[in-house]
Amino acid sequence: MENLVYAIVLLPLLGFLINGLFGKNLPKILVGSLATLMVFGSFCIAVSIFMNFNSESQPVIVKAFEWFRVNGVQINFGFQIDQLSLMMVMIITGIGSLIHLYSIGYMSHDKGFYKFFTYLNLFIFSMLLLVMGSNYLILFIGWEGVGLCSYLLIGFWYTNEEYGKAARKAFIMNRIGDLALLIGIFMIASQTNAVDYLSVAENASKFELDGTVIIFITASLFIGATGKSAQVPLYTWLPDAMAGPTPVSALIHAATMVTAGIYLVVRSNFLFTLAPTVQGVILFIGFLTAALAGFYALRQNDIKKVLAYSTVSQLGFMFIALGLGAYTTAMFHVMTHAFFKALLFLGAGSVIHAMSNEQDMRFMGGLKKYIPLTHATFLIGTLAISGFPLLSGMISKDEILVAAFAKNPVYWVILFVLAAMTATYMFRLYYLTFHGEFRGTEEQKHHLHESPSNMTLPLIVLAILSVIGGFINLPHFIGHGHYAKLMEWLKPVLTEQSYSQMEATLSGVPFNTEMILLAATILMFFTVWFIVRNTYVSKKKMAVAEENYTGWEKLSAKKLYVDELYNALIVKTVEGLGRGGKMFDKGILDRFVNFVGDGAEDSGKAMKRVQNGNVETYILIMSLAVGIILIVNFLLQ
Repeated sequence: MENLVYAIVLLPLLGFLINGLFGKNLPKILVGSLATLMVFGSFCIAVSIFMNFNSESQPVIVKAFEWFRVNGVQINFGFQIDQLSLMMVMIITGIGSLIHLYSIGYMSHDKGFYKFFTYLNLFIFSMLLLVMGSNYLILFIGWEGVGLCSYLLIGFWYTNEEYGKAARKAFIMNRIGDLALLIGIFMIASQTNAVDYLSVAENASKFELDGTVIIFITASLFIGATGKSAQVPLYTWLPDAMAGPTPVSALIHAATMVTAGIYLVVRSNFLFTLAPTVQGVILFIGFLTAALAGFYALRQNDIKKVLAYSTVSQLGFMFIALGLGAYTTAMFHVMTHAFFKALLFLGAGSVIHAMSNEQDMRFMGGLKKYIPLTHATFLIGTLAISGFPLLSGMISKDEILVAAFAKNPVYWVILFVLAAMTATYMFRLYYLTFHGEFRGTEEQKHHLHESPSNMTLPLIVLAILSVIGGFINLPHFIGHGHYAKLMEWLKPVLTEQSYSQMEATLSGVPFNTEMILLAATILMFFTVWFIVRNTYVSKKKMAVAEENYTGWEKLSAKKLYVDELYNALIVKTVEGLGRGGKMFDKGILDRFVNFVGDGAEDSGKAMKRVQNGNVETYILIMSLAVGIILIVNFLLQ
């Protein structure tokens, strides 16, 4: 077990080192194949460990070495293998290996090919550290590592100034959350004399329920989660991160970096269960994020921007589940979202590849006959996220809706509307892209072709997972006990209080009521599908430039001017402080320093005149000095 755990982490690191040191002189096919095989190797090892694990298995701690001691607290560098970390590792390495394979074709003509795969392998290594570390400090190392890699990958095409700005924006906004996370970790260490998960969980009972200390700790951890997982107010970096190559969008926004915040909260369930106030805040932020991002996505024209805001919205759904205390429900949606969102991003990349890097849906249309395989798989992804019956997205989203209804029927109504918005903007994207007449240039039309097999194979695999992925956690009315599969699997990583709270929530809706709710969501899905198809296919409505929208459509296209508001209130303020600091620096500090320097220089010049090497001058000065001393002494007597 110990060697296998080390191998999972070290294989992507080895790929990073080999490609980073020697990749420039290696053939592209070898660079891409090596990077892909390293991640796929980690996936195979994770599966082999998973096969020997069950819901009764206890966590396995692999201690690499003693890291350091401080104030009597021993910090070990090691890994924790349990049901939660295994689930995350398989998602990261499984989806990650498919994205690596896809990237071989997508990035084949890029000059920085070897650097791209070097960064990808480093990203996977950092993400594995984050989810496999046995304590909060190792999690933080991985947390910072994925932040660095996201900066490198988002700004990969650094010659474009706007892409560089997007990378800096992501880096800076994540630093805000990272500082809060670090403060939370320090508070945990000071209160429990430990940072490893098992010890902190054992000592969590010492905290007063909803006391000041536990609220401060969990609020700090949650702020850290809002940065990585793009929640209000730290969410605007993620849509701008579309500046990176499309495989980066799939890797960061589907299965890995943006789910780190959800993983942090679930891993720290023993703390969050003791802070109902913070859980209420999480619930509110989840609703607000899902609503805002869903509204923005309704009138975006960039195919990747629609998917980006869709990701933010779906992350909001996951945080809603966390706020309801339904931890396994959140992880279930993390898994299904990884399948269909990676599929949609890679499908969008295939569309962009066929369209000669065009991303604006206003210049697409009719693509289903030119790229049929991409069209078929993209349709499956669209149906999954929109809630087509028995596809993965429908099953996991229905579980969130049921948990919401159990807590408060008003929550269900809000989520119902948000789910309708999801189906609306996704079908709009689908019909504008693949149906109707082609609206691009003749040159683009001539270039249209299906992507190579190393790009379409991952699409097929992800499409299959998007269809069958939900069967991992079938609800009780299909004969598997009320969402028992994943609940039982993750039970060992949850405290008894967390599990009881979640079980009560998920079992709190009568069967007949649940059937009515399910029928309502299915009816909503087909109603939205019919309306959107009628609008964009039968009536042939077209998307227009954002400046031509009016009313709510303009507000949606302009994202409620939140970016402009942040720019006016924060960016301009910081720039103003910078200019003020520059004036203070030059007008006062520089003048003072120059005054001191000039004084020293002038006194030196004066002394230089005296220290001229003339003995007679020295004797005269000494005589004058002796005379002055005698006169002063005489006057003082």
